[in-house]
Formats: sequence, C-alpha cells, structure tokens
Amino acid sequence: MESRASAEPYTLDFDARVESGGESVVLSETYFYPEGGGQPADRGTVAGVEVLDVQSRDGEVVHTLAEPVAEGREVACRVDPEFRRYCQRAHTASHALYGAGRRLFDDLGYAGFGIEADPDRDHATPDPAREKVRVDFETSSEVDDAALVELERLVNRVVWEGREVTWGAVPREDALADASVAFNTKTEEGVAGADSVRVVEIGPATGGDDPWDRAACGGTHVANTREIGPVTVLGRSNPGEGRTRVEFAVGPAGIERRASERRAAYDAARGLGVAVTDLPEAVERARERREALETEVADLESRLVAARVAALRSETVARDGAEWLVGHVALDANALMEQARSLAGDAANVVALVGDGSLAVATDGVVDAGDVADRVTDEFGGGGGGSPTAAQAGGFDADPDTVVAFLRD
Repeated sequence: MESRASAEPYTLDFDARVESGGESVVLSETYFYPEGGGQPADRGTVAGVEVLDVQSRDGEVVHTLAEPVAEGREVACRVDPEFRRYCQRAHTASHALYGAGRRLFDDLGYAGFGIEADPDRDHATPDPAREKVRVDFETSSEVDDAALVELERLVNRVVWEGREVTWGAVPREDALADASVAFNTKTEEGVAGADSVRVVEIGPATGGDDPWDRAACGGTHVANTREIGPVTVLGRSNPGEGRTRVEFAVGPAGIERRASERRAAYDAARGLGVAVTDLPEAVERARERREALETEVADLESRLVAARVAALRSETVARDGAEWLVGHVALDANALMEQARSLAGDAANVVALVGDGSLAVATDGVVDAGDVADRVTDEFGGGGGGSPTAAQAGGFDADPDTVVAFLRD
C-alpha cells in the first residue's frame, strides 16, 4: 500500500492496524512519507514509539521503530508536525525556485533536488549549515551573483503573492509531451510503465493565467506559497556533469543567515564610514586606492634595489681570479635571480646576491655558479643547484650578512 502523505500532507494524526509487527512495521494505511525523490523520511511516533526511518520496499511502506510493536494492534500514529511542515515548505520552495529559473536562464533543465535536514534538529534554532535545500540546474546561462539575487527576489515575490499550489494525476503520455512539466532523469525513469504522473503546479498570481511552475513530483507540499515563508539563497556550486547547484534555506535557518549577512554589511559600512547602499562605490574606491598604493610601494622598492645595486658595484672584490659582486638585496628568489643575471658579465664576473633565506649566483663563465651554490650549502646547510652560469640555493641556517661575509672572503 502506498503512503497517503503526498495526497493528504496535512493529515498528521491517524489510527491504523499493525499488519506486520516488530521493529519494522507495516500499517494498514499510513500518512508517513517514505524517503524518496530527494525528500527525507517523515519522523513521528507509532503507538508512542519513535519512528526512526520510513522506506518503500516491494510495494509496502516499512516503518522502522525504536522498539517493537505487536502485529494486529490498533495503534495511534502521529507524524512530527514541525518536520513535516519544514519538508512541505522546503519542497514547494524548490518548485518556486525552479519556476524563477525558467524566467532567468536559457536552455534550462531540471537536474535534481534534495532536502538536507539536521538529524538532531532543534525546531526553534536549526543549524543553517546543516539544514538547506538544493536544486540542480542544467543551463547554458551563467548563474552569477546577480542571478542568485534575482532568484531569491523572484521566489520571495511568489511567496508574497500567495499562489495556490495543487497536485493531481495526469496521463503519463500527456505529461511527457507537455514542455511546461519539468522532469528530471530519475523522475522520468520512475514513471516508466505507469499510466499517470503526479504533477504539482504553482498556479498563477491573482488575476493572471500563467502558472509559475509545473513539475512531476511525488513529495509533500504546502497548499499556498504564502505558507513557505522567507526564502534565503545561500550560494551556488558546480557538482559536475555541467550542472549548477543552487542552495537555499527556508524558515529559521534562512532568517539566521540573512541576519548574519545584514550584520556583516552594517559592520563593513561602519568601517568604511558609508551607508550600506553605498558599499559598492566605497569598496571600489578602496580597491583603487589599494592598487595605487601597491604601485607606489613597488616603485619605491625598485628604486631602493637600484640604489643598493649601485652601491654594490663600487664594492666588488677579487676572488679566484675573478671580480665578484656580493651583497644582501631584499628581493624574493625569482627577482634575485633576474637581478643577478642582468649584472653578470657587466658589473662583475660573478654576481652573488643574498636575499632573506635565498641565494642567486650568475657568472660570465669564468667561475662555475653551481660550485658557488654548493660551497654555500656545504657551509650553511640547505639545498640548491643550477647550471655553470646560473644557480640558486636556500634554506640556510645563517643570516644574510653571514652568508655575504663567507662569499666575500
């Protein structure tokens, strides 16, 4: 026997006979929703015993209980009203989001849906990180930040409009031929061989005639979009196979997320001394100022290096029958090597520049640069290598001045 949860989602208390007892119970009828289609199983009690899981198996709905219940008993059953309501809201919101996607994106395909519910759910303050809903889109359109904002705006508009939500059976061939009915691959496979398909519709706004969304779906839904409450889009990701996943939250989890973002926006505005609505311009001005300062700093650093190199040109030493330019220059390893190459053969036969933890050696071929690097690592540890005319080393257990003194002696 099928569950009646989808057909009558507001029925939460009912009596039934236990047709198969134990800890895995089959009832004469049930309004518990078995896990499926991206929606988790209902929670609640049977004969006062906690329901741990509900699954469809071989045409029966099996309720897994915390304790066994005897076969043949007439029992009172209760679906957890808070969790059922959350799933109704979340599931219907996913249809509203897909309807918004229809109006924003090209070549839209429905690639999946799922409700993530906190197993230790506190109805008053659910954890936003553990309670969210996902809808997977297939589209050639870019789902950027502006699209996320528009998705959220449109969904909350539909909630505000209080559109009627209906569900009913449609002949399978008619549903498959109707381009307005959204199917995903699993849904389409699931109705193979069936005579009819259950179609859920979010109807038109008052005075209109254009339904917001129609989809083949077997879940539980609210009867009017106003029951969904506020919807907060959390973000997007790319789960692969060309899909874009949009995650959102309903109820307290979404409200907490929105409040958190508002607090962050107010803090940022206060820090920049502007109104929240002026944040984009203020951030752009801060970015331009940072780039100007970075350019100024880079120019000053370049001038300092040039001055330092000019000083080193007058301090060359003779060693191993060659002229050496040796000194400490505050550059990273790559810039140090570039500087050494530019000086070798011009300022001296051997140029050995020591940075903070690195060494660059370039020569005109009179002295082997690799041998110089080896002598330094033999003395101060670390490692390095290179060619006869260019070598690098690093990881020394000595400060730059000590390495410079070693090379100059």
